[in-house]
Amino acid sequence: MRTTPRAPSRGRGGKYLGAIALGVALAASLTGLTAVAAPRPAERLPVFDGMTNRPENGPGTNILLLGTDSRAGITKAEKERFSTGSVGCNCSDTIMLIHVSPRQDRVSVVGLPRDSHAIIPAHRDRATGATRAAHPAKLNAAYAEGGPRLAVRTIERMTKVRIDRYLEIDFRRFIDSVNQVGGVRVCTPRPLKDFATKLDLPPGTHHLTGGQSLQYVRSRHVDSSADFGRIQRQQRFLVGVLRTLSADRAFADPLRTARLARAVLGSSRVDQGFTVDQLASLAMALRELSPSRIEFTTVPVRGFSAPQEGIGATLDWDTSRAAKVFGALSKDRAFDGRKSAAAPSDPPRLGSREIFHGDKVACDGG
Repeated sequence: MRTTPRAPSRGRGGKYLGAIALGVALAASLTGLTAVAAPRPAERLPVFDGMTNRPENGPGTNILLLGTDSRAGITKAEKERFSTGSVGCNCSDTIMLIHVSPRQDRVSVVGLPRDSHAIIPAHRDRATGATRAAHPAKLNAAYAEGGPRLAVRTIERMTKVRIDRYLEIDFRRFIDSVNQVGGVRVCTPRPLKDFATKLDLPPGTHHLTGGQSLQYVRSRHVDSSADFGRIQRQQRFLVGVLRTLSADRAFADPLRTARLARAVLGSSRVDQGFTVDQLASLAMALRELSPSRIEFTTVPVRGFSAPQEGIGATLDWDTSRAAKVFGALSKDRAFDGRKSAAAPSDPPRLGSREIFHGDKVACDGG
């Protein structure tokens, strides 16, 4: 068993990975193409250095995508208009595992509910410096207690999937990213209204600004599906992002693409494997990306556990069904053998495992 991360993909495979990384990062509350006038240096993290007892390498590339709830840089007016609240918990608000097939013929995206029951491995708490033994918590607490490295360790142990790449972004960068690409088009078959985020969309197709997009991907009070519905909307938003970026002729210009790549890295926290040159060549593949090559699902769950002191109620995974999902990622298989289904229009049921492909997300003529 290897204890070091795999080298980056090369050739066309590397380009495809970059396209996915850029698009996915925008989609989840998370990253994309910020203004390029004065790009900052990338914040590269030694996420995988010295990490042991990891799952075995499998075919393809697995990306862990985290969207944090940091409000840094959000103005008072934006906090009020988009109802972001003033203080976050320094937690991972969005958690997705993305698998890119080695032949670039399939991308699989699994949403992990932030309230999932997790056993956080022993670690040194980054806020207090105290050594903590392994303990139960909600999944999003792993990032809060130990940062990216502990989040990776926790998720690898829960899923048995080896993570190769890490990408993280916050609210401010998400808003700027969506505005930089001119907004994103999404559709909803039902009215969406959330008192907490102030989202208010009638049925149909909408062109969302950065702030509106943040409301859309954060909303979890529009129906009884709570976080499951939110994950599904994030996945729908991903499709909208990929369609927007695929149609942008800017990616035919290598010089502008290189500047955009610097901006992406400068607005993100990434593992040490991401470089400007790699990401610039990767982004050129966006024009070739087809939503039909992306499949989405959410980890199957059994339901909520009884509240525990200091934790509250957590979501228990359906271990046998979840193992099939993550086994498919590890072995580079599609989630199941069924034909591509349309994206569900009804709220997802607790414990359901709906699978859909990006080309099936459409309403009002697409």
